[in-house]
Amino acid sequence: MADYKGRIGNLIRDARKHRGLTQHQLADLLGTSQSAINRIEKGHQNLSLEMLARIGAALDSEIVALGAGPTHLRVDGPTTLSGSIDVKTSKNAGVALLCASLLNKGRTTLRKVARIEEVNRLLEVLNSLGVATRWLNADNDLEIVPPPHLDLSQIDEGAARRTRSVIMFLGPLLHRTEEFELPYAGGCNLGTRTVEPHMTALRPFGLEVKATDGAYHARVNRAIEPERPIVLTERGDTVTENALMAAALHPGTTVIRNASSNYMVQDLCFYLQKLGVDVQGIGTTTLRVTGRSSIDVDVDYAPAEDPIEAMSLLAAAIVTKSSITIRRVPIEFLEIELATLEEMGFRYDRSEEYDALNGETRLVDITTHPSELHAPLDKIHPMPFPGLNIDNLPFFAVIAAVADGQTLLHDWVYENRAIYFTELNKLGAQVKLLDPHRVLVEGPTHFSGAEIVCPPALRPAVVLLIAMLASKGRSVLRSTYVIHRGYEDLAERLNELGANIETFRDI
Repeated sequence: MADYKGRIGNLIRDARKHRGLTQHQLADLLGTSQSAINRIEKGHQNLSLEMLARIGAALDSEIVALGAGPTHLRVDGPTTLSGSIDVKTSKNAGVALLCASLLNKGRTTLRKVARIEEVNRLLEVLNSLGVATRWLNADNDLEIVPPPHLDLSQIDEGAARRTRSVIMFLGPLLHRTEEFELPYAGGCNLGTRTVEPHMTALRPFGLEVKATDGAYHARVNRAIEPERPIVLTERGDTVTENALMAAALHPGTTVIRNASSNYMVQDLCFYLQKLGVDVQGIGTTTLRVTGRSSIDVDVDYAPAEDPIEAMSLLAAAIVTKSSITIRRVPIEFLEIELATLEEMGFRYDRSEEYDALNGETRLVDITTHPSELHAPLDKIHPMPFPGLNIDNLPFFAVIAAVADGQTLLHDWVYENRAIYFTELNKLGAQVKLLDPHRVLVEGPTHFSGAEIVCPPALRPAVVLLIAMLASKGRSVLRSTYVIHRGYEDLAERLNELGANIETFRDI
């Protein structure tokens, strides 16, 4: 093994020198330390497949990159988890803040950014527009410096089509130019989504969008400004974020009603305040924004921790009947979920509250205890904040599968997502699809291993991985790119808690 790692280290060293890079420069590209690169090149460092792939991409070296095929996960169970784990910062806040950085002519430094595929795609799009970005260190601090003028003609269409988040460029870009195009947004396959709610938010700023031949064609009429409160037709997170970003560079006062008050919207509001924008009503459904005609400041901001990742870890502990400590849980965005779990018999301890790095979000540490769960008396359904989070509903499918009795889940937001919950049946669950929005889950379940292709939706894919942790025998989850869109090193971090998950490719 040591000789094998030494040969890999020599290949990396030779590829680095061929590129004319120092160890320090390669470390900067990878967001790690020079000492780590030195250990790698000497064969003294264990390397994950993901790190090897990242090194290969940084060095443009096919010798190091391990093929172009999809990555898969091999899970041996059942698993009992133990130990402690920190919740990482929010995926959805991170992508919103990347889009919002376009409002600022100065330097934005974001702390502990989730280093996930969704972020990588957005960085590729930003770089193609002329924005300079660089990872500063192994803590995933990210520096963003926009150019004086964005070159929208050079937008990376391939990267843009692989993320739905690019739709949040509409808000900041309408202040940059009077006419532009954005490729159609991609992302999870959860059913038809329309740009119309975004237009309700942005038309008052003079933006009109026509969707033709695979692109959004946008035109801005500078003579049009908000004359009355903007009433959003749906309390959507990205819609609210687009309205906020449009209002940030409008020097008047904009009132946004029926606004989302979800976690990523609050993080965006706190960031806008750092830019000098006056935002009132944070955490409510009415936001009052007094913008600035120009923003040019050097700003440093730390997005808060991800309540959806926290729920993922809670579900993994519950389903495997494990005792673990989950640190840095954003409690105000999980209170309904925890209250629902308590009604089902879940037992846990929580610490006193403390502040996140942004100085605003309340965090706790939660220690889970093995619990015998029963089905809730009422159905489980999501609601806008402060209700049960829409993205947390899927985790109740696998939790309900280990609870005694029948649980009705109503996923009213997406017309296709509930269908993916039936994939749990391949592992031994009893999930009955009642219609495109409702499933009936019968428990308790004794999971057994199976081979399953990842569904094209992020949270249902992670739900399957959690069920595999509790499954007897070997399971395989194929084509896991969708998980990497929203989670950083999830398999490796679960392994640190005692899971047995191996990443592999068909080479």
